[in-house]
Amino acid sequence: MNPTQQVTTLGQSLWLDNLSRSLIRDGTLARLIAEDGVSGVTSNPSIFQNALATSPYYADDLAQLRTSEPNAERRYEALVIPDIQAACDLLLPVFERSGGNDGYVSLEVAPRWAYETVHTVDEAQRLASRVNRRNLLIKVPGTPEGVRAFEALTTLGINVNVTLLFSIAQCQAVFDAYIRGLTARVQAGAEIRHSKAVASLFLSRVDTLVDKRLTEIGTPEALALRGKAAVAMAKLAYQTYLQTFHDGAFAALAKQGATPQYLLWASSGTKNPAYSDLLYVEPLIGKETINTLPDKTLAALHDHGQAALRVEDGIAEADAHQAELAQRSIDMEAVGQTLQDDGVKLFEQSYHALLQQTG
Repeated sequence: MNPTQQVTTLGQSLWLDNLSRSLIRDGTLARLIAEDGVSGVTSNPSIFQNALATSPYYADDLAQLRTSEPNAERRYEALVIPDIQAACDLLLPVFERSGGNDGYVSLEVAPRWAYETVHTVDEAQRLASRVNRRNLLIKVPGTPEGVRAFEALTTLGINVNVTLLFSIAQCQAVFDAYIRGLTARVQAGAEIRHSKAVASLFLSRVDTLVDKRLTEIGTPEALALRGKAAVAMAKLAYQTYLQTFHDGAFAALAKQGATPQYLLWASSGTKNPAYSDLLYVEPLIGKETINTLPDKTLAALHDHGQAALRVEDGIAEADAHQAELAQRSIDMEAVGQTLQDDGVKLFEQSYHALLQQTG
């Protein structure tokens, strides 16, 4: 059993943070599912921008669409939705074996609706209908407007991956919205056993920003704190998850078949070459979690990863680290807000570039 398979036996799902027609047609995705225990796929505008730029399998369809479809967004959707459907189909056996708890593929609502609740709800429903797969997650941003849309979509029975989360408070707001949405669904007499949601907490970008501020402070004590903020935050977010979903607040819904909203570790590829290539993987292996890995990080885990349950280790140290940051006027909730705003802008830029590619 290789390290990736070992991780999955410990209760963590490994999803691939990549999707392209090449991965599907050359058998790579099928091989990763069979040999590495990959049990899900996440996508975003940046991923599809790269796919269209590097895969040879879009050219014919794109040439035809340029003459038949005048709308750039509809051309983009016509290109990528078949990839989403094909990935869903490859993962359907995983979905069925897990009783609907795993085996999902994520597709994102256009980033321009990140601050528009009603449009996000409408677009999520439209995309879910177009893809028409049971194991689809619609990606909705964790902005305040996105969280309200997520609650409404949960009530409607649309399964969601809430993305662009960068702080514990943002995670808690999303967990609370999930519970409210499920509660409203129960009150409407609807089934909740098939409801599924995940909360994507981004990691490497947190360290990039916090490290920059610690470097600006420049004292030996501040410099010693670098490279630790994201893992500390994730460990504490997992404690919040346990308190929310394995305590009294969720118990009544669980009795009716509801499943918790798992934390998904996103942005788990290490950006700083001075740090371990598995910095955002090995310390965060834990039950009822997901790590979505770029190809390079998945390969590193397969090659030299050490599989062990660690997400509940070092909680006191994580608390102390956050206190040390606060003493140096680094407010992690403010960091999270900055990064969320920046994340929306980056995805919007990628989306606009993607539409230009299809033009």
